[in-house]
Amino acid sequence: MNKLLAVLALGLSLSFGAAHGAAHTEKATSDCAAKSAEKKLAGAAKNSFEKKCMKDAGAAAAAPSAACEKAAADKKLAGAAKKSNIKKCMADEKMAAKK
Repeated sequence: MNKLLAVLALGLSLSFGAAHGAAHTEKATSDCAAKSAEKKLAGAAKNSFEKKCMKDAGAAAAAPSAACEKAAADKKLAGAAKKSNIKKCMADEKMAAKK
């Protein structure tokens, strides 16, 4: 019964994230589910923990790299120009990593 509920809760949390356009990786999802299972969480506590875990994983993935930050600082950019430059730099790094 507990296994059924755990699978059902995991499925529900996965579908909830997909329905709201969550851009989280499958690895982060499985890591968060494993951490909540390790802590033996259930119900609302499990859902809350996994939601926070996924949010933290997304924030870590979206953090600008040191190289992009340094490039913007070297160009003495500020405000929207800095943000735009870092965003482009991150996209360029992502494309280079795929090749």
